Amino acid sequence: MNSLNKVQLIGNLTAEPDVRETPNGQKVATFSVATNRSWKDQSGVKQEEVEFHNVVAWRFLADIAEQYMHKGKKVYVEGYLKTRSGDDTTGVKRYKTEIVADNVILLSTGGGREEASASYDDTAVEAPKSKKSTPKPEEEITIEDIPF
Repeated sequence: MNSLNKVQLIGNLTAEPDVRETPNGQKVATFSVATNRSWKDQSGVKQEEVEFHNVVAWRFLADIAEQYMHKGKKVYVEGYLKTRSGDDTTGVKRYKTEIVADNVILLSTGGGREEASASYDDTAVEAPKSKKSTPKPEEEITIEDIPF
């Protein structure tokens, strides 16, 4: 049986992306996306919860983050979860779960595309404020591909 590790988020950037280069010259951007959830509790009072998600974008997506992503912008992020571990200064093992981005689309407040979008494999890249899109080839789905 196959497994599925897929994340899709629409939320707002909480700060400017932090863009760096690895020692071997690969660009990497880290940023946080806030998502909101609201519901009514048993007494009918509206409740709201904010969740913060750490995202890592590599190579071309890091370029997009550096050029176009700014605090407060609405963004769609698609990727997978990855957990890293390491020891802190006191020797205690710490874990951090992040979303590794495969696709990033900047959204306007009305939900439409704004400025740019890109996929990790560079096949769905759009120029800023362009209406042109690159179609992706259809993939055959088998019963083994369905996660339930």
